Amino acid sequence: MFSNSKNIIKINFLKFNTLNIRNMEGMFYNCVNLNNLDLSSFDTKNIINMNSMFYNCTNLNNLDLSSFDTKNVTNMSYMFSGCRNLNNLDLSSFNAKSVTNMNSMFYHCESMNNLDLSSFDTKNVINISYIFYFCPDNIYESNKSKFNRFKKEELIN
Repeated sequence: MFSNSKNIIKINFLKFNTLNIRNMEGMFYNCVNLNNLDLSSFDTKNIINMNSMFYNCTNLNNLDLSSFDTKNVTNMSYMFSGCRNLNNLDLSSFNAKSVTNMNSMFYHCESMNNLDLSSFDTKNVINISYIFYFCPDNIYESNKSKFNRFKKEELIN
């Protein structure tokens, strides 16, 4: 929808209806100058695909997705990949129970200070390659119990 909109800095979603949307793949893909995003009005309960949703949003540094309902999402691959300046990310309400693909989800999130994935249930995840590739070591360390059925090399190499 907004992919490759390199001049967008801020978007107002006050009257934006997402109730009937099922696919948000690439919604903000490569919005490199986007730095302010309030998605608290988004209704995401019917979304099944969030692949590459914020891919390469390099200037985004704060993102509060605590209002997102992700119980039906199956694909979160590359969701935050390339968000190099993202350091505050609230995923506290995320329900990852249906997710099968988390490939490269946080790839190159090198400014991330902390990431709380305690709400994540990863038992159905099949593809998790490179989820923490080029992330600070503490991100993997603080969340490794959620990914203990996978080899460390799958997650960070």
